[in-house]
Amino acid sequence: MITPVVLCGGSGTRLWPRSRASKPKPFLPLVGDRTLFEAALHRAVDRSVFAAPLIVTGKAHLEHVESQLTLAPDAGVVVEPSARNTAAAIALAALRLPEDAVMLVCPSDHHIGNPEAFVEAARRAEALAQQGWLVAFGIAATAPETGFGYVKSGEAIVGTGGYKVDRFVEKPDLERAMQFLSEGTYSWNGGIFAFRAGDYLRELEAHRPDIAAAVREAVAQGHEDGRRFHPDAALFAAVPSESIDYAVMEKTQRAAVVPAAMAWSDIGNWHALWEARDRDAAGNSVIGKAELVGCRNVLVESDGAHVSVIGLEDAIVVVDGPDVMITSVAGVQKVGKLYGAANQ
Repeated sequence: MITPVVLCGGSGTRLWPRSRASKPKPFLPLVGDRTLFEAALHRAVDRSVFAAPLIVTGKAHLEHVESQLTLAPDAGVVVEPSARNTAAAIALAALRLPEDAVMLVCPSDHHIGNPEAFVEAARRAEALAQQGWLVAFGIAATAPETGFGYVKSGEAIVGTGGYKVDRFVEKPDLERAMQFLSEGTYSWNGGIFAFRAGDYLRELEAHRPDIAAAVREAVAQGHEDGRRFHPDAALFAAVPSESIDYAVMEKTQRAAVVPAAMAWSDIGNWHALWEARDRDAAGNSVIGKAELVGCRNVLVESDGAHVSVIGLEDAIVVVDGPDVMITSVAGVQKVGKLYGAANQ
């Protein structure tokens, strides 16, 4: 059995004003009728393959999480008293599971257009995890993206469909990203991992003993409240903040990668959301009341006001309550820097 560990949170800046700190993108129905969080649960709904999920979330989003657990009423919830990045969040989950449990760590705010391919990759990752590997999903790179980290596949691990990791690479410039794409051995590091709980904790203790010890103490002094588990807030506040990539995956000698061609998107900006949504023959995508004339590749989303757009190409128009945001596709990476987004 594979235990999904779903990491929930977000600052609500990159898809502002639709996404906000009070209700960030995991909890919004951005692609289809389900929220991204609900879709993450639905991908792991088969209890012949997946055990009950364990959700790791902050206090600010606990209400959203628990109101959207219809697909997983058996889920457990670990409530982070404060944000300490993914190395600590995953350690919290690992310490709540048996040592031999295979954890499938999944961000809650990604879109996967081919869930069957996701399950297939999860099965292959589980087999590797049972052999003691710490497995990253290598998302098939379809463009020279500069906003993602990459993982380079090395020697094949015979009989598994996986590879030893040659190296992890931070976000490259465009020239290097184009080189990665042409070489064919690099894939996107989408932040999806699989490993046994005990193996992860041992690697964390080897490479970042300060994080491991601090999280272990916070869990030891924590308490249960129904399906919720609360680590000790004061002790957890002292945990160093570090990502799993820096703390473990880039240091371990047991890193593996499984290829995953599953129509993945991190929905990291408004253009990525446009790419994930259905579009008409002119490339336009509309949610809400709108009239488009002579437009191409335009996304319009309005929660009330009627929007009229004429002659625009490669543009985003969003109306959310009193806030209106308009940007070119070229400007989507700057949305999070707008005053309204950055000062919520």
